[in-house]
Amino acid sequence: MLGDLTTLNLVYVVVSIAVALSIHEAMHAFTSHWLGDTTAAEQGRLSLNPMRHVDPFTTIVLPIITLILFHVPILAAKPVPFNPERVKFEEFGSALIAAAGPLTNLALAIVAAPLLHIVTGAALANFLIIFIELNVVLFIFNIIPIPPLDGSRVLYAFAPEPVQRFMDQIEPYGIFIVFTLVLTGVLIPLLTNLNSIVLQLLP
Repeated sequence: MLGDLTTLNLVYVVVSIAVALSIHEAMHAFTSHWLGDTTAAEQGRLSLNPMRHVDPFTTIVLPIITLILFHVPILAAKPVPFNPERVKFEEFGSALIAAAGPLTNLALAIVAAPLLHIVTGAALANFLIIFIELNVVLFIFNIIPIPPLDGSRVLYAFAPEPVQRFMDQIEPYGIFIVFTLVLTGVLIPLLTNLNSIVLQLLP
């Protein structure tokens, strides 16, 4: 469905992105606040307002490019800031903050999936399909364990020290590594296969 680039479906994609990313980033911020760090709240990120979380390139330009080239929208919002020294449970607290975003997207897909069996009308069904697929894309993409993606912080909390040192070294270049892997198509087959597996497991 995401590969069907009709005008109406593009509107559904934009709406789905706004909702999914806003809740994703807000959950990072709420989890951080719950664990004792007020950094996100002080910077106005404890909000469901999409404008608080939009990054011009990764939220708007990148998904348009990848949707046109690969029929899969790859996107991200502005990272929610937090101070690891103020978070409870140290590295494991940071892992909880990181996991909150993608797990929220998975939860949104799980909640929306059963609605497909009861809705009437093709337009609403199409919107739900796009909303579900996009949330699964966000879940899969964000659990990739390459800094600064959320999966890297979860891995970091449980990784041995040599792996942590390596991740610290590549973190300044991580975003460029991720974009290169995406825009060259290297990650697309893996992401596509994982997306299909998760979609098949949904109720």
